[in-house]
Amino acid sequence: MTRLLLLIAATLLTVPAGAAAPVDLPATPQTVAWGHYDATAKPVLTVRSGDTVIVHTLLTNSPAGLEKAGVRPGDVEPALRAVYAGVSQADRGPGGHVLTGPIAIEGAEPGDTLEVQILKIGLAIPYAYNAFRYGVGFLTDDFPYPRVKIVPLDRKRMVGLFGPGVEVPLRPFFGSMGVAPPPSFGRYDSTAPTISGGNMDDKDLVAGTSVFLPVFAPGALFEVGDGHAAQGHGEVDITALETSLTGTLRFVLHKGEHSPYPRAETPDAYIAMGFDDDLSNATRKAVRNMIDWLVTAKGMSRDDAYMLVSVSGDVETTELVDRNKGVHVRLPKAVFTKNR
Repeated sequence: MTRLLLLIAATLLTVPAGAAAPVDLPATPQTVAWGHYDATAKPVLTVRSGDTVIVHTLLTNSPAGLEKAGVRPGDVEPALRAVYAGVSQADRGPGGHVLTGPIAIEGAEPGDTLEVQILKIGLAIPYAYNAFRYGVGFLTDDFPYPRVKIVPLDRKRMVGLFGPGVEVPLRPFFGSMGVAPPPSFGRYDSTAPTISGGNMDDKDLVAGTSVFLPVFAPGALFEVGDGHAAQGHGEVDITALETSLTGTLRFVLHKGEHSPYPRAETPDAYIAMGFDDDLSNATRKAVRNMIDWLVTAKGMSRDDAYMLVSVSGDVETTELVDRNKGVHVRLPKAVFTKNR
């Protein structure tokens, strides 16, 4: 891509009325938010409800870090080099994720819900990394040293070549998808997931899933990144198979349909989420959020909703390592016979 085209792509954009084709949003120094969500941020792109955007994202590591771990200099993405060279220290943090956005949705206001339909997720590069270091992760005392492992990705067979005789099935998803939090949060650290989404690290948010996010700021201000080629529930060492992804996302605004907490819908299940620094409290939030949703959306009594979660819902720990722990309740759609 020429320098002129890069400059054009980096400018603030507004999708023309009635645009049918997806809009392409590259990751450049001008189109990323480094380590934060912020209700006062200026959007890098504005779209209308129903529009589709092809979003390019970058893995959360530096060119120098990748090269030190064994990636050849020629295999480091030029976009990653450009972002590390072009984003000032003042614009970085407090978290470490390089997020693409924010994307504003025309007409979005506090009290609305933004639906993000994940149409497609593609692997942008043929490798990923996994890493741990002392002081972060779940078993910090057991592993008081750092290690980084580069994992080649076989994009035809969709497996990660973890080691001799060990292949990890790839199921790419974005670890971080969220909107701006309430203005009172200020410049919110991208590390800990919260009521506006963010670093949820939920491996069920793959292509075919819709994520529903409560709107707290005009335009919603959606950001996405922290690409994962694969991850186990819990993400116990603090990283997944971290890689760069390209996502095709459709944005649908639900006016006046207040969603108090992030939730999701897969082709075969409903998902309610809970985040808290205490795992028990995160679980309580997720169970309560599913009960509230069943009462509101399915017309169930609270007693029956509580019982249904107990007999049919799966309570799963999505991540244990981002200060706020993540839990979700996954309820199969098949229990509702009217859906068939």
